[in-house]
Amino acid sequence: MSRVGVITFPGTLDDVDAVRAVRLAGAEPVALWHADADLRDVDAVVVPGGFSYGDYLRAGAIAALAPAMRSVVDAAGKGMPVLGICNGFQILQEAGLLPGAVTRNEGLHFVCRDIHLEVTNTSTPWTSGFAPGARILVPTKHGEGRFQASPETLDRLEGEGQVVFRYEVNHNGSRNAIAGVCSAEGNVVGLMPHPEHAVEELTGPSTDGLTLFRSVLTATIAGEAHP
Repeated sequence: MSRVGVITFPGTLDDVDAVRAVRLAGAEPVALWHADADLRDVDAVVVPGGFSYGDYLRAGAIAALAPAMRSVVDAAGKGMPVLGICNGFQILQEAGLLPGAVTRNEGLHFVCRDIHLEVTNTSTPWTSGFAPGARILVPTKHGEGRFQASPETLDRLEGEGQVVFRYEVNHNGSRNAIAGVCSAEGNVVGLMPHPEHAVEELTGPSTDGLTLFRSVLTATIAGEAHP
């Protein structure tokens, strides 16, 4: 059985939800603590959402320096699949694993709603289970989710297929309606909306988010995760 680690930082809110999503997908969830550099021999890592360290200094900036994240950076460099959700996306950007940055939403309002995304890259370990151009429904909840990047970086992301998710309705003013991106190698993915909240009919607006977690299991079983 594949082992998927879920990191908890001070202020993390959605680690329990990520653990449940991993379990429902059919993997073994492994709790990882931010201050522990040992990734416990996991096959993939989820950096969940919340407000790590209260978003002091800058969202994700302090968490990116944690011992666990130093190990994640090393493992990602060797090909391990890593998923960052909301604050986890911000942490991965601060750690240098993903391009761009996120700033306050257009209009400066916190947004909490269900939203449709287009899956624009199905070649990553986290999206291989989707059909190209799939339309999925997941919740989103953030005050700082407006994706920003220089024109040169945007051109590169678009040209090299690093845009993974795009908002159907650009509710926060993100450049090019970008909701999620991947690393140049494709194994690291980050997005602002919350797929871990769309894994059960009872509690989510859909079960579309479960496909991300099932996709990475296929990748790790096939031996594509890391050397």
